[in-house]
Amino acid sequence: MRVIFFGTPQFAADILKSLLDEVQFKVVGVVCQPDEPVGRKKILTAPPTKQLAVEQNIPVFQPTKLKDDSFLADVDALKTDVAVIVAYGRILPKTLLDRIPRGFINVHPSLLPKYRGPSPMQAAIANGDEKTGVTIMKIDEGMDTGPILAQTSIEIAPDETTSSLTTKVVNVGAPILIEALKGYMDGSITPTPQSGEPSLCKLLSREDGKIDWNQDAKTIDQKIRAHTPWPGAWSVWNIRSTEVQVKIFSATSSTQTTSSPIGIPTLSEGKLLVNTGANSSLQILEVQPAGGNRMTGDAFARGYLK
Repeated sequence: MRVIFFGTPQFAADILKSLLDEVQFKVVGVVCQPDEPVGRKKILTAPPTKQLAVEQNIPVFQPTKLKDDSFLADVDALKTDVAVIVAYGRILPKTLLDRIPRGFINVHPSLLPKYRGPSPMQAAIANGDEKTGVTIMKIDEGMDTGPILAQTSIEIAPDETTSSLTTKVVNVGAPILIEALKGYMDGSITPTPQSGEPSLCKLLSREDGKIDWNQDAKTIDQKIRAHTPWPGAWSVWNIRSTEVQVKIFSATSSTQTTSSPIGIPTLSEGKLLVNTGANSSLQILEVQPAGGNRMTGDAFARGYLK
């Protein structure tokens, strides 16, 4: 069966690897977002899916407009049976959806209809959920509203980050996708409508990572873990009359509090503590000041607060 794959980040590339290992499917094209500048030096870098496709000598397409006649002609020329889409990053127009005979099959990292939208893993961790999951669904014109082929749950650990949860989703989702795709193509699996109360999650920006220290320590810890690695949890601290912007990678609730106002970092018994809302406190375990190196909270406290 001829498959065209739509996906951009490493998460999608990991799923693509599993698809390439299946002799029953032949990936005849990969569609991803355009190359982007990365890092401080803004080096133009290809998306992970493109890098993998180039290694495997698979044609790559990076359209800026999905309705462009030349791109649609390229898709038609591939003569694909079915499309797989994983974290591509754009909504597909009907004119594209209708071109693939068996449609588009999506790997969505939530238990749909919960967390429809672009940031379901972040939303699950930020909201303190104890479980999430993977849904294999057929794409329709709505936002993650299509019928379901397969679905399974994943436990969320107390120290889960989006990075670690992504690994779980790939390990669970890749084999489920393969089996669901086989069943859908041979007719043994019939898509069923979603049921239950839907909820939405939004496209995240860097501003979403800003910490509100008036929230309680547990909520802030969840936010930090949800926003690791991207867009990153951050704050601006006034230290010795100088504003220091910091990115916070990990923290933990603490029973110890200080006499400092809420949101002010304090060195206490060798630990970097910040009082938070609801009479709670957070110990910062790993932090990176702007322009500096990533370090433990204790090292930051000794260098900046002593």
